[in-house]
Amino acid sequence: MIRYHLKELIADKEFAEKRRITIGEIAKETGINRMTLSKIINHPGHSTVTDNLDKLCNYFDCEIEQLVTHIKDGN
Repeated sequence: MIRYHLKELIADKEFAEKRRITIGEIAKETGINRMTLSKIINHPGHSTVTDNLDKLCNYFDCEIEQLVTHIKDGN
């Protein structure tokens, strides 16, 4: 299963910029639908296209390894 670290990246960006980051803001800046972002945040293992992963990495200025982790089955 793929585990997304979007909540952690949002928290880190909020701390660094000393302001609140909303899903709406991320949607507007990345072009990713709000519902898709909500599913990534709230539904473990949600499947999304690689274009969305690329947009999120650009938005958060991070590497893919900071956004997602592969969790082996049975763990």
